[in-house]
Formats: sequence, C-alpha cells, structure tokens
Amino acid sequence: MPRHADTRGRIIQAASKLFYAEGIGRVSVDAIAEKAGITKRTLYYHFESKDDLVAAYLDARDQPNLKQMASWFAGAEGGAAEKVAAIFASLARNARHPKWKGCGFLRTTAELAAMPGHPAVKIGARHKSAFASWLAGELELAGYSDPQALARRILLLLDGAFSASLVHRDAGWFEEAGHAARALVDGHPRKQEDQQ
Repeated sequence: MPRHADTRGRIIQAASKLFYAEGIGRVSVDAIAEKAGITKRTLYYHFESKDDLVAAYLDARDQPNLKQMASWFAGAEGGAAEKVAAIFASLARNARHPKWKGCGFLRTTAELAAMPGHPAVKIGARHKSAFASWLAGELELAGYSDPQALARRILLLLDGAFSASLVHRDAGWFEEAGHAARALVDGHPRKQEDQQ
C-alpha cells in the first residue's frame, strides 16, 4: 500500500475511534492528529477540513456496516422473517458491549442537524437508503409484494431501536423491535403468484 494511502487510512482510523466514542463536536483535529501519530499539518495535507474528515469517517463505515447486516441476514436459519429478526438480535448483542455508542450514522446526522447539506449527512442518508434497497431486494427474492415499503418499515423499526436503546441504555429495545419486525414480515402480503 502506498505511504500516502497508509497515512490517510491511519487518520481515518484514529478519527473513527474518537468520533464514535465521543461525538464529532467533542473531538478536535489536534486530538485526531495525536492519536494518528502525525502532525496537524500532515492531517490537513490529507483532508481539507474537519468536515472532510467527518465525511470520510462515515464513508469508511458504510460498506463494512452493510456487509455485516447482510452477513447476519444470510447466516440466519429460516425464512425472511427470521432472517430480519436475526439482524435485530445481533444488534442487541452488540449493544450490550460497554463501548457501544449506537449508530454512528444517526449520531453524526443528529449532531449536524442544522447543516443538512453537510457531506456527512448525505453519506448517512445514502447509507440508510442502501440498507433499505438491499433489504428490499432480499424481500423481493423471498416473494413479498411491495418489498420497498416493507424494507422502509423495517428500517424505521431499526432506527427506532438504535435511538431507544441509546437513550435508555437497554439493548432489549432491539429485541422488542426484532419481534415487531418478524411480525411485520410474517403479516406482509406475498406476490399474487406465490399465493396460488
């Protein structure tokens, strides 16, 4: 790996740890540079601003998070309802870890609520849309009618569980939302040809 990419990666990794643990507003560029073992000047060589670094932090989380959700779904036994519930059960396990701080995309977007045009907000929206699109594809393959609407409802439950579990410091919200998601999928109509 070229040295330039290695340094950039170290900066993003340092920023990710600090932003996720403390929030973007509480973390200074100086703290990120120190954690990455570089000077602030080097950081600004790789990133024009802290805003660019915040966007890179979320962008770096995007595909790994989507792949993790897809892995939980694929690895679960049973039909689509059980596979969707498995995502919530896995998140409940993660939420019990002492370093768990919720959804980095939601938290960052909340911190930047007054700046809807911020690149990180756009990345957060893209991430949530990508999850819904992926899930809609899986639900369509499983034979559900209007899979986009079903996927959006599941995403609402998911984001609600992220928020409630963080506010209440109780991973049980993911389990409750998982039960609701399973019932939602079980009760959702199938394509006409699958019912004949």
